[in-house]
Amino acid sequence: MIDGGQPFLMKGGSSGVLLIHGFTGLPAELFLLGDFLNQQNFTVLCMRLAGHATDENNLMRTTRDDWFNSVLDGFFILRGVCDKIFVVGHSMGGLLTLKLAAEQKISKIVTLAAPIFIDDGLGLKNLPPKEFCGNACIVQPRRKLNDVPQAANDVYKKTPLVSVHELLALINDVKNLLPTVKAPILIMHGEEDHTAQPRSARFIMDNVGSEQKFITTVANSGHLLPLDENRDFVFEEIANFLRS
Repeated sequence: MIDGGQPFLMKGGSSGVLLIHGFTGLPAELFLLGDFLNQQNFTVLCMRLAGHATDENNLMRTTRDDWFNSVLDGFFILRGVCDKIFVVGHSMGGLLTLKLAAEQKISKIVTLAAPIFIDDGLGLKNLPPKEFCGNACIVQPRRKLNDVPQAANDVYKKTPLVSVHELLALINDVKNLLPTVKAPILIMHGEEDHTAQPRSARFIMDNVGSEQKFITTVANSGHLLPLDENRDFVFEEIANFLRS
C-alpha cells in the first residue's frame, strides 16, 4: 500500500462525516479536510476505495461496483457509531456520494468537483473501446503540491484504460440516479477545473431531486479543492452547510 493510503478514523461527536476520495486517489488527499471537520466535533471516517493506493495492476482488476462496495463498508461502519451521517466526496468520490444518497438515508451530502463532464483536454475522444484496452495504461503526471501531506502527492504513475471506462460508466449511472437523490446537497466546483468541466456542477444542480440544494463556485481554484490554496474557504463552506 502507498503511504497515505490507509483509511483514517477521527473520533468526535455523534454526527459522523464519511469522506470519499477520487479516482486513482487515496485517503491522504482528504486528511486536511477530515482534521478540520474533526476539530468541529464531527466523527470522521475516510475509507480507501478498492484498487486504490496500491498499484495500477490492482486498480485494473476492480470495477465501479467494487469502489461502491468500499463506500458502503464505510457508511455502515460509521452508522454503527454515529446518530447522524453526512457524506463528502471529491471528484469521483462525489459521484459515489450521489450514488450512496440514492440508496441510503443520509442527512446531507457535499460534492467537490464531481465530474459529470470530463474536460476535452484529457483526450477521452481517443479512448479505445474497452474490449481493446487490455492492460494498457496512460502516464499520469506527478503532483508537486506544497503545504499538503506529502502522501497526497503520491498518486499512481499510470492509469489503466479499462478503469477509465469504469469511471465513465459510473458517470452514466449517476446521471440516471440524480432525480432519486433527495438529501440536502452542497455542490462545489472550481472555476479553473481542467479535469471535470465546471458545467458539471450546474448539471447536478438542475437534475438532482433534492429540495434543498446549493451551488458554490470557487474562484481561482482547480480540481483539487481539498488541497489547493483556497481550501480554507472550501472547508468553512462545508462545515457551515453541515451545521446549518
